[in-house]
Amino acid sequence: MAWRNVVITKHSKLSYSSNMMVVQSFNGIYQIPISDINIVLVDTTQAVITSALISRLNEQQVKIIFTDDKKMPICETVNNMPNNRSVELLRQQFNWDENRKVFLWTQIVMAKIKNQINVIKGLAGDYNLLEYELNKVEVNDVTNREAVVARKYFPMLFDQIQFSRHNPNEHFNDALNYGYSILLSMVNKKIVSDGYITYIGIHHHSDNNAFNLGSDLMEPFRPIIDAWVSFQNFEYLTPKLKYGLVSLLNLEINFNGKRTLLMNAINSYVHDCLMFLTDGKKNVKIEVDFINEVSDYAINGNV
Repeated sequence: MAWRNVVITKHSKLSYSSNMMVVQSFNGIYQIPISDINIVLVDTTQAVITSALISRLNEQQVKIIFTDDKKMPICETVNNMPNNRSVELLRQQFNWDENRKVFLWTQIVMAKIKNQINVIKGLAGDYNLLEYELNKVEVNDVTNREAVVARKYFPMLFDQIQFSRHNPNEHFNDALNYGYSILLSMVNKKIVSDGYITYIGIHHHSDNNAFNLGSDLMEPFRPIIDAWVSFQNFEYLTPKLKYGLVSLLNLEINFNGKRTLLMNAINSYVHDCLMFLTDGKKNVKIEVDFINEVSDYAINGNV
């Protein structure tokens, strides 16, 4: 199973040879088995990558994420032809039952708010206001409790009454956006590898968002990024912080009563959601608990 999240930060050439990703930099030549790789994050604009390597990585469903000159994620590869995609599967996705979409979105919103409450509990904060809003969630979240909770949650999380997710000068937002981008890429990867397209969401329907479905399904896991960022002491987004955010994919959590890595939990959860929408699966279970230990598997291949 792929487990390595490779971060490229230096002037280098990335190429393919004999089922290996070859990274050539001023410090030497590194070879990484492609079968080990989960995500390649190219966190520099000074790397060169060959088309042969891009092709091989996509064949193995490895996500490649590129950053801009500000070192923020700017684009990612999307496999156009997964082996299990068919016209019938796409027809089913376009015709997902409206009641099932509504039910799933309601479950997702409630799971997200519960996880936000768990984060505030972990900080010994007053979570009663959030629980009050959770109890007011209606079918399809028609009263938008998700947004109401967010306006109360983030100031609690960062202990700042005026904290706003829309403030571009707030350094916490840079870290949150970076982490969310990695999380979204992981969700998108599973959607595509299961044969579906990312454009057709169940709640997000923006013409300008190529990842509407990923934007829907990632929501319950955002609080994991929030919790980690809130514990960091920083003034700007450093490479060390980025490594930490990528490493969160190897964080051990309890998901639906089982101890597993975050990336495996995401894969299982996304698959269950897609089966619920397509194959008539009866329900989707979304229970996330944090483990206050350093993951044994929190290993990155950093170059």
